[in-house]
Amino acid sequence: MMIKRHIPNTLTSLNLLSGMLGIFYVLEGYIQYGAYFIFLAAVFDFLDGFVARILKVHSEIGKELDSLADLVTFGVLPSFILFQMIRTHSNLDYVPFFVFIVGLFSAIRLAKFNVDTRQSERFIGVPTPANALLISTLPFTALTFPGLYGIIYQPYLLMGLALLMSFLLVSELPLIALKFKNFSLRDNLFRYLTLVAGLVCLIAFGLGGIPFVIIVYILLSVMEGLMKKNEAGI
Repeated sequence: MMIKRHIPNTLTSLNLLSGMLGIFYVLEGYIQYGAYFIFLAAVFDFLDGFVARILKVHSEIGKELDSLADLVTFGVLPSFILFQMIRTHSNLDYVPFFVFIVGLFSAIRLAKFNVDTRQSERFIGVPTPANALLISTLPFTALTFPGLYGIIYQPYLLMGLALLMSFLLVSELPLIALKFKNFSLRDNLFRYLTLVAGLVCLIAFGLGGIPFVIIVYILLSVMEGLMKKNEAGI
């Protein structure tokens, strides 16, 4: 029984370890490795909650540990990816440090999530894993679309992206959560559109298509929100 209680926290710790390893390799110059460790951490992040539900071993410590691990993996690591992208493609001394704002706002986002009871069915603000996936796969997008390489690595564009995503992390923007109460098209139209768009982008562009998946996800969420307001007559 004691071993069973510690399995979810062990998986959460592997999430945290993935984040730390990712930071190490990014600072060593292997920027693309950051995405691999974020993918690995996302798997552990899914498994810890899944296993906890299966084993029925929820705990407050596990919840807090999960947030701490997510902060490192989905907040600090993406900040260092942006930092290295700017530092290795410019001669700017202090500008790269600006993108650490992503880590700061990721912490605020995770703290808000822990106390916000509205997020059981929908996210309010961009989830930290989605933000981390967008940022970490930008180097793959630059390789997939060579014509965009110079644009993607433009320092001030990356700073603007860091600022925009930091705002979206803590915004009051309702976003689609891929939780299905039923499988009817009417009730889940935008969920299905998100899944189909994501699949198309991944098949067509591989890892380089993930930023487009996240952008489409945000846009579809905005469209769904506007439609719901129109239906409600707001």
